[in-house]
Amino acid sequence: MTDLAGWKVLVTAGGTREPIDPVRYIGNRSSGKMGNAIAVDAAARGAMVTLVTTMDPADFDGAVVRVETAAEMADAVWSRLAEQDVVVMAAAVADFRPTATHTTKLSRSDGPPVIVLEPAPDILAGVVERNHGAFIVGFAAETGSLARAVEKAVAKGVDLLLANDVLAEGSGFGTVTNQVTVIMPDGTTDPWPLVSKAEVASRLWDLVADLRSRQD
Repeated sequence: MTDLAGWKVLVTAGGTREPIDPVRYIGNRSSGKMGNAIAVDAAARGAMVTLVTTMDPADFDGAVVRVETAAEMADAVWSRLAEQDVVVMAAAVADFRPTATHTTKLSRSDGPPVIVLEPAPDILAGVVERNHGAFIVGFAAETGSLARAVEKAVAKGVDLLLANDVLAEGSGFGTVTNQVTVIMPDGTTDPWPLVSKAEVASRLWDLVADLRSRQD
């Protein structure tokens, strides 16, 4: 299948790491598997894909941009945005980061450090703000209710948002499966069944292709 031939696609994957010192960081449990599956499927369908990721991608031989922090991911995404037809923000980006990074390892003997946090860049909001026509897909990892994800889909101004409950069996970080709910800009929802992340990726691209064709 080459239904995405000629498309320029950017996908983000993995969890960002916000350094405390040269050894420690604030991060999350994202494995990057969902974003990687989305990038792999898009490339297999003919798209020219750039994968911006914090993880070593598996089975993907397209353009890879390795980053660590939210700021690095923001720079990598925003600087490439004008070239893209579709942007899929599947990475788990830190909401907060330390205001200062220690240049040497913190010592236990000094006692617990006081770590002051500040907001990390809101990459998805920046994509929407800078966008000049790309179709934007956001992701939201929640625990329990997806009500907040519905609010996010409406408020962020994305074309599509996929949300999942990471506490649900088979739908958490690091799994090979996922159970997502598709949320449209008007807040309407479509829950998908628990399937492999590869199947989620395939279904996502089927949906994006259909929605983009309606916009033309």
